[in-house]
Formats: sequence, structure tokens, C-alpha cells
Amino acid sequence: MARPARGAEVLEMAQEMILRAKTIDELRQAQAVVLPLAHGLSLDETAKAIGRSVTWTCRLRNRFLAGETVGDGQRQRPGGRRRQNLSLERESEVLAPFLERARDGGILVVAQIKVELEGALGRRMALSSVYNLLHRHGWRKLAPDKRHPKSDPDAQEAWKKNSPKRLPR
Repeated sequence: MARPARGAEVLEMAQEMILRAKTIDELRQAQAVVLPLAHGLSLDETAKAIGRSVTWTCRLRNRFLAGETVGDGQRQRPGGRRRQNLSLERESEVLAPFLERARDGGILVVAQIKVELEGALGRRMALSSVYNLLHRHGWRKLAPDKRHPKSDPDAQEAWKKNSPKRLPR
């Protein structure tokens, strides 16, 4: 035999929520509480009635009983930087000198950036983390150009004309 549904103390609040629900998620959460308590449905039957899985229905009920409603926005969404190495501001401070060099046309070497970041962090850091950090700040890896920016095409052509011919073997 299944356990009796808990939450009788919030039944009235759930019934009111059914009446004032503005979204389908709010309605489903309130129904997940009301149907087992007021109508004696099992969790399986409630899940079928509201169109959710048993696990999701149980989760909706438990959140409502804990005081979290779907529409109140209290629940923290997944994502973010819970395990960040440095704050975004600190990352920007460490990258600032490299950004200045890049503005002057300098080439950025990721190994040098990695050394600076490891110094600021106080421990070793994976190269992939450095690339992720650069991506987070809008940097991307560029392929080298076909020619060097300081090359002189006229001097190259002159060298080709004056260079000795190769003899066939």
C-alpha cells in the first residue's frame, strides 16, 4: 500500500494557486499537490493527469511543499561560474597587458598568458582552461596570414631575379 500523501496544510494554498495560475507550469505544480490530497490519486495517476513523469511530479510537489512555486523565480537555475578560478574582473586585469600588445599589432602567445594566469592564480592551470578564458573574453585563435606583415614584396621579387639558377640533377 502506498504512503498517504503529505501536505494537507498547504492544500488550500494549492487550490488558490489553481485559480490564479498564469502559466501551465504553475497550474501543473498546484495540481500535483491537489490531486493526491483532495481526490486521492496516486503519484502515477497524478503524473498521467498533469502530463509529466512520476519523478517530475514528485519534484513539483516537493518544491511546492518547501515553499517554492514555479513562477516566483526563487530557484537558482543551472549554469554560471560556481567553480571559477578568478572573477571576471580579475581575469580582465590579468589580460589587460596582453590586450594592449594586441592593439599594437603584437602576436599573443597563449603559453605566456598561461604563465601570467598561473602566477595570478597561484597554481598550475590546464591549457584548455586558458583557451576557455580567452574565449570568455571574446578572443579567438587566428590562423597566420599568408605573408608576414613586415614583408617587402619588391625585395622578394628582386631576390628571386638575382638568385642563382639551380642546375638539374
